[in-house]
Amino acid sequence: MIIYPAIDIRKGKCVRLFQGDPDKETVYADDPVEVAKKWKDEGATWLHVVDLDGAFAGTPVNRDLVVSIAREANIPVQVGGGIRTEEDVMFYLNAGISRVIVGTRAFEDIDWFGSLCNKYPYRIALGLDARDGFVAVKGWKETTKVGVLDVMAQFSQIPLGAIIYTDISRDGTHTGVNITATEILLEMTHHPVIASGGVSSAEDVVKLLPLAKKGLNGVIIGRALYDQRIRLGEVLRLVEEYKRGAAEK
Repeated sequence: MIIYPAIDIRKGKCVRLFQGDPDKETVYADDPVEVAKKWKDEGATWLHVVDLDGAFAGTPVNRDLVVSIAREANIPVQVGGGIRTEEDVMFYLNAGISRVIVGTRAFEDIDWFGSLCNKYPYRIALGLDARDGFVAVKGWKETTKVGVLDVMAQFSQIPLGAIIYTDISRDGTHTGVNITATEILLEMTHHPVIASGGVSSAEDVVKLLPLAKKGLNGVIIGRALYDQRIRLGEVLRLVEEYKRGAAEK
């Protein structure tokens, strides 16, 4: 299972929002590139980067900064935030980004999204953001009437790199991962799933580890790392210990 440190960018800085609310922002660092290098130095093998300005604007805003993060950290990066055209996707993939996350337009135009994924197989992730079990779009500003589990069949035949599942109600709250919802989603799809939202302690990560057998690819950790509730090295060690134990059984 992969641990994905989160780097959320707003106005060129590394920030975290509470439940996706732009009015509830905490700035953690002025230079996201240095943050990326720090996580790499502490053992991260992937980074999860979100262009929050892009998510709210509906088009990428911090593209050059995202590319700088990938270049300077020199580890795989997945990026989301306002990516709604093939041109946006091509820019990131051509610039060395390993995986591009599409959310809003994937739900608005499933045919376009399917065509995009077929053109760039396993390089595109579906950003599945949920509030009270319903899909949220446009930087989490709008909650649709579409149930999360109701849409999974539409994506079953698409060559997705991953489904990134975020429980918005838990994001940035330190209330723990929605394990039940994540497990249900894993039962509904054969695609790799990345959990996000609410990780507050190393114990939350430990609870997710058994789900790796069911297709859980990893977990995104944000505020808990920045508030030092979690030490990256510690959770990476716990993951490795679990993997060794599982291999010995």
